[in-house]
Amino acid sequence: MANEFSLQKEIIRFMDKIYYLASCDTCRKIIKSLPENHNLSFHDIKQNPITETELEQMRELSGSYEALFSKKAQLYKSMDLKNKNLTEADYKKYILEHYTFLSRPVFIIKNKIYIGNSQQNMHQVMLAFANV
Repeated sequence: MANEFSLQKEIIRFMDKIYYLASCDTCRKIIKSLPENHNLSFHDIKQNPITETELEQMRELSGSYEALFSKKAQLYKSMDLKNKNLTEADYKKYILEHYTFLSRPVFIIKNKIYIGNSQQNMHQVMLAFANV
């Protein structure tokens, strides 16, 4: 059974994926701009919350939970989190508790992670597709 789980984890690890929010105009615009030949698996984080395993994979690729955490989220402001000294464990907990705390979109392409919607990041995503 452990071997089957390990195999499933490896398959997930190498699957190109986008974690996004379907109700987000920016995410929808980005998805429309993707090349037609992409082979992404789509994961709407509101309809299908990310799992701890998925979040851990993202952290492994990004280097920290903080890198995945959205400080633009309204909940971040309304909970006054900017005035708290958050730890990596806190970032992980908040991301798992509410989808709004995950910076989005998150692309995983060829086992490399691209976080957020900055122009520079999206340029890197498009270059990654060109090299697929």
